[in-house]
Amino acid sequence: MVPKAYEAASRGPWKRDHVEQYLPLVKRIAGRLAISLPPHVDEDDIIGYGVFGLLDALERFEAARGWKFETYASIRIRGAMIDGLRTMDWVPHSARQKVKRVQDGFAELEYRLGRAVTAEEVAELLQVEVREIEGILVQAQILTLTSFDETTVDNEGDNSGTPLNLLVDPEAQEAYQVVEKDEQKQILAIAVEKLPDKEKLVVALYYQEELTLKEIAAVMKLSESRISQLHSQAILRLRGRLSRQKKNLF
Repeated sequence: MVPKAYEAASRGPWKRDHVEQYLPLVKRIAGRLAISLPPHVDEDDIIGYGVFGLLDALERFEAARGWKFETYASIRIRGAMIDGLRTMDWVPHSARQKVKRVQDGFAELEYRLGRAVTAEEVAELLQVEVREIEGILVQAQILTLTSFDETTVDNEGDNSGTPLNLLVDPEAQEAYQVVEKDEQKQILAIAVEKLPDKEKLVVALYYQEELTLKEIAAVMKLSESRISQLHSQAILRLRGRLSRQKKNLF
């Protein structure tokens, strides 16, 4: 994948040295996405998708609009990686249904008991083996790619309503949109605070400190697969709690 991307770069207006200049950024983003990837996915393929996203960013970037290139390119690179992963389509509909069932199980039990629950307790609720819950958590890893930090950019480079747009032109947002976003952040912060300690630390290191999977594993002295599992479980808890919160509001 990467050599093909280099070949494409050399044929376009941007030479190979431009790709090499920003390749560390591509690898950094790939390293962060690794927390949501099953073990059998080749990181080189992810980097390859990212290089094509970088090329797209180089062609579309307009400095006059006041954006920082690295910020704009990061959105394009990550989007290209996710699009590439989706074409693999290794998460069938039946698996998504199982993930949703486990997510709802966490939400129901935690609402009922008023505390964080274990995979064993969810397994008992759903009347399945714990190993099945653990297997579903592995399947859920890829689904967390579209979690709380995902943003999108349309074909014209616009991304209204996304974090990038708020950074670029915050005054252009309607007041109610800003208030709604602040409320969502507060609800999410409360939900994160209620996570078990290890899951809370993974979320903080990944979303706040922006560490890669390898870096988080080193900090917490756990295997990368265990960090991925903790991240997946945390996201399922948060989605379940936010979903229930939304239902309670309406």
